[in-house]
Amino acid sequence: MSYPFLKGHGTENDFVLLPDLDGAVHGGLDDEQMADRVRALCDRRAGIGGDGVLRVVRATGDDAEWFMDYRNADGSVSEMCGNGIRVFVRYLLEQGLVDGTAPIRVDTRDGVKVMTVEGELITADMGTPKLLGSSTVGAGGITWAARQVDLGNPHAVASVSNLDEPGPLLEAPTHDPAVYPDGVNVEFVVRRGERHIAMRVHERGSGETRSCGTGACAAMVASADASGDRPAGADVAYRVDVPGGTLTVTWTMDDRVLLTGPAVIVASGETDL
Repeated sequence: MSYPFLKGHGTENDFVLLPDLDGAVHGGLDDEQMADRVRALCDRRAGIGGDGVLRVVRATGDDAEWFMDYRNADGSVSEMCGNGIRVFVRYLLEQGLVDGTAPIRVDTRDGVKVMTVEGELITADMGTPKLLGSSTVGAGGITWAARQVDLGNPHAVASVSNLDEPGPLLEAPTHDPAVYPDGVNVEFVVRRGERHIAMRVHERGSGETRSCGTGACAAMVASADASGDRPAGADVAYRVDVPGGTLTVTWTMDDRVLLTGPAVIVASGETDL
């Protein structure tokens, strides 16, 4: 059976999109069958290639019209994806399924996210960040202290002297399984200037990626907190450079995190993977 797909990216964090509006194409697959399909689609040599799969489905509740069924490249289910949800909304806009003049509500495994569109940029309200304790991560024989940040999915944010310090990240950084029993996204962060950071990220289930939206938010929140730059009297906005481009992360006075960046659809077709 062949079925339609699209390919898109947000700051080069790339995804395969599967339009399945009424659940008739992929909805009948069990979890393992869907995981197999996701792995085949994301294979960069034998498939289409991607950091994950975004399945576009109509939501079943009254709080949102659309549901983002997101899965990592290894087929595992993920709660949220900040770059992915912007690509998801770009698809809805280009297909005329939403018009972008009003906030767009998209349901996820981390609840409903409110999206706004301004020209080529899309902003996701990522909700309230949870700053937790400290842990450790390791790569290339080096260990760093890391701040735990929860943005619907778990993150460990480590400050490094330069972005080459962790090495090639061909394997997942080590972490404390007692703190992160289901794995963790690890961000390595350097400060470039006032309210300006850069980062690399290793995403659980996908490996090192060119960008990570929730990771950029976690890196910003941890960096702002460490420098005493939490919102007080005004929102705080940071520039976050990733290998695939630049994102803006705003920590608002009412303790919410907004992620702003581009999202593009680059290809469409049919496949039987």
